[in-house]
Amino acid sequence: MAEDDVVFVGNKPVMNYVLAVVTQFNSGAKDVRIMARGRAISRAVDVAEVSRSRFLPDVTVKGIQISTEVLNTDRGETNVSAIEITLGK
Repeated sequence: MAEDDVVFVGNKPVMNYVLAVVTQFNSGAKDVRIMARGRAISRAVDVAEVSRSRFLPDVTVKGIQISTEVLNTDRGETNVSAIEITLGK
C-alpha cells in the first residue's frame, strides 16, 4: 500500500476527509487507510461511515487498529490514543 492511500484526519469538517477518501478510490486505490489521534478519532469513524454509507456502497471496513503513541510535549511525555481504519473494495 502506498503512502498516498492514507488520509490523516484532523480538525477540518468531516466532508473534507470524505472527499479525500472518495478521491483516492476513484483514482484507483484498492485500499485507503484513515488515520487519526486523540480527539480526532471520533471524526475518523464518522469519515469511514459517511464514505461507506453515502458515497461508496461497495467499500467495506477491512480492519481497525488501535494503539497508544507517546508524544513529547512541553509538559513531558503524554500518551495519545490512535486509530487506523482500513477501507477496501
